Amino acid sequence: MNLTKWFLHPILIFITSIIALGTSLSLYIYWYVEASSGLNALLKKSNIDPQQVLRSDTWVVVLVLSILVGLILLGILMIFIYSQKTLRLYRTQNNFINNFTHELKTPVTSLKLFLETFNKHELSREAQLKYVQYMIADVSRLTDTIDRILNLAKIESKSYSGEFVDLELVQFIRRFLSNNAHLFENCAISLENPSHSAYPLTLNPSLFEMLLMNLLTNAIKYNTTEKPAVEIAFSRRGRKLEVTFSDNGIGFDKSEIKKIFRKFYQIGDVDSMGVKGSGLGLHLVQIIARIHKGRITAASRGPGQGSRFILTLPLTGHQWKRA
Repeated sequence: MNLTKWFLHPILIFITSIIALGTSLSLYIYWYVEASSGLNALLKKSNIDPQQVLRSDTWVVVLVLSILVGLILLGILMIFIYSQKTLRLYRTQNNFINNFTHELKTPVTSLKLFLETFNKHELSREAQLKYVQYMIADVSRLTDTIDRILNLAKIESKSYSGEFVDLELVQFIRRFLSNNAHLFENCAISLENPSHSAYPLTLNPSLFEMLLMNLLTNAIKYNTTEKPAVEIAFSRRGRKLEVTFSDNGIGFDKSEIKKIFRKFYQIGDVDSMGVKGSGLGLHLVQIIARIHKGRITAASRGPGQGSRFILTLPLTGHQWKRA
């Protein structure tokens, strides 16, 4: 069965087709040249001028044949590339459906179990409050998953509304952390700004809050330490600002760097942690960074060594007082 799959692999079929077509062209040219030479020799023996019978267009024919075969090869190559992209898209979509189904099914199953418990048993007030907290957490998880899908669709279709305003980034992040402190209770988040400088940027507040939320929740979710930690550091590079988010999470291998921002992509070993996600968080972060005319890059010393995400944004021309 495996041998059959190997023989039917698209890449092998593509290479075989190219070799077969190239061999056919070579044999045809060889046959044409040999036939022309033989016919020329026969005509000379018969004291007949070859120019009277044959036109000297051998290489023209060869050139035309080569161009036609080249076009055929180009067509085959385009079909091959298209089929590979379609296959990759199908696999990505299938992985997304599996992950997204899990993200929806798990909290729904949990909610059903808690509601059945309420229906069948008389519970103390303390037990009721405990189960209610569990249900609120499940609802929040559902809401977060649905919001990510909806936000991604709006952003990619360029229908996401919101104005860009001039803001000071350090104050903006401090306010964001203060407003969402309940989400990061068991996480040590620090802001490092040794120069005490203010950094003016033109931001879409809603989108940038989404970027911060995705980076910070990822740092907490993909973390096996007792107390997840994230350090947010600011560094000016000419007319640009670098914001570095360093965490003590699970990290990743260097081979993952180019893949980590792909839509629906998830690091391979997260299943062992029991962590399931949609694979959209970092993809959203990358899109939002581009909308702000910036970019985001990732780095890690390896699995278990934490991660760093470096966000580079253009500073505005406004002058701000030191923070």
